[in-house]
Amino acid sequence: MTNIPIAAPPQTVSHPQMLSREAREGLTAYLFLAPNLISLGLFVVAPLLAGLAISLTDWDMMSSPTWVGAANYAGLLSDPALMLSLKVTLLYSLMVIPGGLIVSMLIALALNTDIRGLRIYQAILFLPYVSSTVAVALAWKWIYNPQYGILNAALRAVGLPQPDWLTDPDVAIVSVAIVSIWQTAGYNAILLMAGMRSIPKHYYEAASMDGATSWQKFWRITLPLLKPTIFFVMVTSLINSFIQSFNIIFVMTGGGPGNATKVLMFYIWENAFNFFKMGYASAISYLLFVLLIGVTMLQLRVTGRGAEEMR
Repeated sequence: MTNIPIAAPPQTVSHPQMLSREAREGLTAYLFLAPNLISLGLFVVAPLLAGLAISLTDWDMMSSPTWVGAANYAGLLSDPALMLSLKVTLLYSLMVIPGGLIVSMLIALALNTDIRGLRIYQAILFLPYVSSTVAVALAWKWIYNPQYGILNAALRAVGLPQPDWLTDPDVAIVSVAIVSIWQTAGYNAILLMAGMRSIPKHYYEAASMDGATSWQKFWRITLPLLKPTIFFVMVTSLINSFIQSFNIIFVMTGGGPGNATKVLMFYIWENAFNFFKMGYASAISYLLFVLLIGVTMLQLRVTGRGAEEMR
């Protein structure tokens, strides 16, 4: 009997070097993300770590840093100038955040109608936000000028008192807050208006059938459903009042008169570049970071609780 050879089954050649599909997709994703990850590491993570290291030293930027440990942080508790600047910052924030939200909400309500030329109005309102902060501060410094400023000229024409907007300690911080609100109101109003337009119209139609007034519609429908947008506006306003206020105050008042407008960010700059206490300035910066996180979390809880009560 003839033996018929039987073909051997094909052998599967394993290639341990080859990556699985999931691994290849992950590698591809990281390659696309690499530029942003490198940028994040170089310009965010590295400066944060460097600032933390500097905050543990005594460094005047001209000689070698001297290690002092937590001495800079301990000094924060006994610094009366820091407490004063923190008080000014909180006062400034209490004016900018609620005031800016109210002004922006009124503008958004006025624009949330079928008016002609809406895009033109939006562009006009957005211009202050994209304008140079230094240019805005210089323009308002001229407006506030007590001798030839347009604001006091208008008040003088109608027989009203003309305050020293930038040299009176009781008025200067209010004057700076007005500029900050004016610069950001248009941007925040556009955000709020976009949030309003995303609310389904049948909610308002059902409320109208039940006899709800305009105020009831605003209080019971608009405000609760605008909670995410309002929270975003409040957080960005908080950051603006704590950090981005430096340019306006530096140009308009220089932290004065006296210490009336010396916010925390200005005090950090003063310690770093006037007193050459870079380590202490870095410690204050981390204090500012912790304050921003804490106040933002507080805003989150208060905003969420308020929205639940409205419902």
